[in-house]
Amino acid sequence: MIAFHTPELADKSWVDKLLLGADSRGCEYSFTNLYTWRHAFHYAIAPVEGFLAARLCGRLGCSYLYPAGEGEVEQVLHALAQDADERGEPFRLVCLSKEQAEGLEARFPGCFQIEADRDSFDYLYEIDRLAELPGKQLHAKRNHINAFIRAFPHWTYEEMTPAVLPECLEMDKEWYRRSREREGAAEAGDLGNEGLALRDAIAHFEELGLEGGVIRVYGEVVAFTMGDRLGKDCYDVHFEKAYNELRGGYTLINREFARWVRNRYPDVRYLNREDDMGVPGLRKAKESYYPDCMVEKYSATLKKDTKF
Repeated sequence: MIAFHTPELADKSWVDKLLLGADSRGCEYSFTNLYTWRHAFHYAIAPVEGFLAARLCGRLGCSYLYPAGEGEVEQVLHALAQDADERGEPFRLVCLSKEQAEGLEARFPGCFQIEADRDSFDYLYEIDRLAELPGKQLHAKRNHINAFIRAFPHWTYEEMTPAVLPECLEMDKEWYRRSREREGAAEAGDLGNEGLALRDAIAHFEELGLEGGVIRVYGEVVAFTMGDRLGKDCYDVHFEKAYNELRGGYTLINREFARWVRNRYPDVRYLNREDDMGVPGLRKAKESYYPDCMVEKYSATLKKDTKF
């Protein structure tokens, strides 16, 4: 078996190097996500033949990410298939991009059952659109922001620093309490897993190289967000929280952080606002911004009795 291990902060350097070479826009190909979601998805990683191999257990069962790196990938795929066989599990790859799925079929015709996984599609938005909210489609978003500004004319936006992290943690705890009351038990599991990931991100904000912003009203943090670079032209927004009772809070923190990222990284073209996990409320919110494109993702399961 491959000597997989749970991601540790000490892994960031070598993992980032391989992820940069892969240059994926999918949010799974981020050390921050591998690390902060390691408990929820039982992530385990290992270097294999110059590639990053990652194993996880989620909705579809125990699976592997498509190997990340540069060079010939066939040998790594065979090693992963052997690892799955030794564990007595089907060999399944998840979160493949459309190009990776097509490449897998071209390399191994008819060997895999390949299916789209809509719940894991990432939403990508042109950063200029989120920073300016132009046009008729986003008219409602501008109205939400105007309502917030009218209600709280002395609001402030500031860059997230380690000093403000304890306030963000307290705000998240209160946000989660209100969300459980509002959404009920059906979505509590997803919200709980995100809460654990966020707490890890806050605890290791600097080590993970995270960045973020907060909005204050009367000195109190009422919204915050955090993210980091993903590939060459993409920025991944990992977490975003705002009190739902404050109309326009989410819209404003979204716009202000987009403007901050644009100023900080002029080469970023897209904000990746990640997937909706199949949660109806999240899907509606992400679709309401009319994504410029989606990072389509697929699962590929090696067919039974197939020689690979």
